[in-house]
Amino acid sequence: MNVGAIDRLIRAILGAGLIWVALTKSLFPALFAGPVMTWGAVAVGAILLFTAVVSFCPLYRLMGCSTRR
Repeated sequence: MNVGAIDRLIRAILGAGLIWVALTKSLFPALFAGPVMTWGAVAVGAILLFTAVVSFCPLYRLMGCSTRR
């Protein structure tokens, strides 16, 4: 567990927002016109949501940092 509360909140908001924007194509329809960008954004959003739920970020572990007190 290396993700703090504020970091978890930011990851959850960004992850959910990225998934929503990619699937609805509401804000940037030209950016998400192709399936690669759409599903790539959904994948990144899902990773952000998952790391927020489990409070663990593998990249933080590799870098040796933590946002948890």
